[in-house]
Amino acid sequence: MTDEELKALGTKLEEYCNKYSIPIEYIFDILNEQKVSPMIRGKGTEYNVFELLESILNQSEWSVQKLTLGAQPGYPDEDISITHRRTGVILIAEAKNAVRDSMKSGARARIHRVPHFKVKCHRSRSKELSDGTRSDQYEDGEIDIIISNAENGIYQGGTIGPDLEVIQDEALLNILFNHYGVSSEEELIDATFRDWRFVEATKIVVDGFVPKTPFVLLENDPNWKPCDQVETVLFELVKTRRGTHRRR
Repeated sequence: MTDEELKALGTKLEEYCNKYSIPIEYIFDILNEQKVSPMIRGKGTEYNVFELLESILNQSEWSVQKLTLGAQPGYPDEDISITHRRTGVILIAEAKNAVRDSMKSGARARIHRVPHFKVKCHRSRSKELSDGTRSDQYEDGEIDIIISNAENGIYQGGTIGPDLEVIQDEALLNILFNHYGVSSEEELIDATFRDWRFVEATKIVVDGFVPKTPFVLLENDPNWKPCDQVETVLFELVKTRRGTHRRR
């Protein structure tokens, strides 16, 4: 950022703090609090995915919109809408972080005995279902794709310091260093951040719901694909949606 852009950002920060009566000298203490930082990081992921989709998708074919409404009773809990310009079909994408400390080698696993991590795929608040019960899970058909990356999975859970700490399992780190072609923790953080994956939500549905923390295999996952394939999948979803409407 230029000096002018930094100055403008500082002015906006000051205006924000004044607007909400936040003492500006404590703003970073507040942002780093244990209850606040996960929410901030989650919102950051939404905007990272928004920028990712804008950079990947052909803008003459698609319009990507970041939905700024928070989760509210009676309204859909949605992150990003993707509109196919020629048909008007709107698809919904959810941006989700990996579960912290979920990256595993698979050596001691019961289900996936290969390197894998998990993704946090539930709502920020529960929703009333048609049978009167409440659930924080997404029902089949509510969302179209889920996008995540591996970064959060490599951070240790339950640390007491303010900083995110990379897992210290030497065997697992060697697997990750080899997989990503890196040799330091800093390089690994950058590589896992750039390892964006997506899945068609319906492909991982179990008993009518998207699992809260589905597994993602580090290599050759049958459902989670690299994001350079997302446009092809979105076109197929649009075709399916159009076909459904025509039959109706």
